[in-house]
Amino acid sequence: MGRLSAKSDYESLRDARISENMARMEMLGLRRCAGELSDIASASSLRAAGSATPRKTPRPRVKSMIPLRRSGRLAVATPTGSASSHRRSARLNGQSVQHTALPPNGGLSKLAAAAADETDEDDEEEVVVDKKRVQALQERRCDSRGRGGVYDPVLGICCHFCRQKKLCGEEDCKRCGEGDLKKPCLGKTDCSSCHSSNGILCRACLKVRYGEEMEEVRKNKNWMCPHCIEEKGIKKFWICNSSFCLKKRKIPPTGIAIYNAREQGYESVAHLLMDRLKQQAF
Repeated sequence: MGRLSAKSDYESLRDARISENMARMEMLGLRRCAGELSDIASASSLRAAGSATPRKTPRPRVKSMIPLRRSGRLAVATPTGSASSHRRSARLNGQSVQHTALPPNGGLSKLAAAAADETDEDDEEEVVVDKKRVQALQERRCDSRGRGGVYDPVLGICCHFCRQKKLCGEEDCKRCGEGDLKKPCLGKTDCSSCHSSNGILCRACLKVRYGEEMEEVRKNKNWMCPHCIEEKGIKKFWICNSSFCLKKRKIPPTGIAIYNAREQGYESVAHLLMDRLKQQAF
């Protein structure tokens, strides 16, 4: 027990070094600086803790006994406090609803379709369609026969190359002219093999990019898009030259290359690209 209570040489040496370091710090004034820094740190922490705003506990909302404010139209239609105070359309109430057909002279979806939407039983205001504006847009549609001049997100069909969702400029097109969604667009192609978006081309892109006429494509019931022609091996090096498809092949897009192609004697961009691919293959 006596040996356990006695300090070892290591502890004696450690105590001596601590005393020596404390005396040296006192001589250099480091102990005083350390005390001042600790006082400043404790004071700043106390100020930060005191400035923090206590979090307020949310109070439960108390429903007011005063009736809610309503507009004059709603107050007349449905009195407040009744059990069946919700507005319902005639279709939800089980009543038959008659839909109004689109006007024959101008079926633009954004203007004429507004008159064909379902109306609530309580709504007595009629939707007025500006027929002059619709007629003007129809005339604009027929101005540009190549790609169309009127954008329509509902009736318009997106071209695979130019990505324009415009109404076609064909005068006898029932879809773009009268708004009949069940009819095909006469100004867009349709592949007889895949019937996919890859085979949808407008008149301008069909002529410029592939050298074909829309009238010939309509007559040819077996017309196929470049994707299907390549897949079936009908025409070698005849590929789709849209920017998306060329990037998938790691081929830079051609851009507006029709002028360069015609200067070199090619009928279209596809013929120019086909000749270049043949030269690279051999």
